[in-house]
Amino acid sequence: RAITAVGTRLIEVTTHEELEAAYSDKTAMLFLFGDASDRGQITVKEMADSGRAHGVPSFVDAAAERPNAPNWYLQQGVDAVAYSGGKCMRGPQASGMVLGNKKLLQAAFANGSPHGSIGRPMKAGKEEIMGLLAAVEQWLVRDHEAEGWEWDRRLQVIADGVTAFDTVSTSLRTPYPSNIAPHMSIQWDAERLGVTAAQVREQLSAGEPRIEMSGGTDGLTINPYMMEEGEEVAVARRLTEVLAG
Repeated sequence: RAITAVGTRLIEVTTHEELEAAYSDKTAMLFLFGDASDRGQITVKEMADSGRAHGVPSFVDAAAERPNAPNWYLQQGVDAVAYSGGKCMRGPQASGMVLGNKKLLQAAFANGSPHGSIGRPMKAGKEEIMGLLAAVEQWLVRDHEAEGWEWDRRLQVIADGVTAFDTVSTSLRTPYPSNIAPHMSIQWDAERLGVTAAQVREQLSAGEPRIEMSGGTDGLTINPYMMEEGEEVAVARRLTEVLAG
């Protein structure tokens, strides 16, 4: 909707052949969600190269990804890539930034406030702008490796609590390229333990403190990404209380 709101028509393609057939003299831009790049048949570089051959710029939405330098997407030839200011950056939620081709960035600026164009209703306030600037400055000096160790430690606190119960096990995975943080899955035998994953989520949501947790029918998933220091203790306590019945 954000794309079509400006009056464009979106044409979705899956294969190289579909991409090449979709070009016309009205094609304005190629767009890709960064976290979908590994699932598709067209690589980021192939998309960027194709667009360049046709004189069409390419744009990647990498909102939940880390704005590392050097930037991988720009290295692949993408013309512009956008990041959220409120996810990995930990800045204002209503902020974001676009990196890439200077002319494209100037065009985006010209269509936003204070210029009264299509971007007028989505303007960022001066508070968000300064907050994002502070977040960028912090990003450059943060100890990202230490943050990863702290995420592991918090998950281990929770794992130590829940694995004391019969049949409960945990496993870790780290998604890529979005939301790059260890995700811990918790599984157990619902019949042996006498409580299902859905029931655990319901009780956690209704309890104090209220805890919202994702997961499927056979377990739970915990992402420490947005947890504050000490919250892992509360999560471990509530989980053990619920699992104990």
